[in-house]
Amino acid sequence: MAEEQQEPREPQEQHIYTREFKLEAVRLSESSEKSVAQIARDLGVPERVLYRWRHELREPANHHERAFPGKGHQSGLEEENRRLRRELDLLKQERDILKKAVGIFSRGQS
Repeated sequence: MAEEQQEPREPQEQHIYTREFKLEAVRLSESSEKSVAQIARDLGVPERVLYRWRHELREPANHHERAFPGKGHQSGLEEENRRLRRELDLLKQERDILKKAVGIFSRGQS
């Protein structure tokens, strides 16, 4: 018996939706005559994602101002930390490139 090999699945592309889009999608799903599934299809969002947004917005701890904070509402320290991490990554890449260059040039002079 030959086993069927499954093709490796492509990783699904992760979409990032704005806070306004999420709020509008939830509002539409709660006020429209259409089903949540139909609205999700119309918006190009997986149905389970729209249900999750509805749940997140309804949680008592999440008032409209705090729901879906995303990456756009960072404190000053969080933003500085993010900037410094990006700078550190860039410096590490530059260091690695320079190490490789030194290795290449030192071999050529031996």
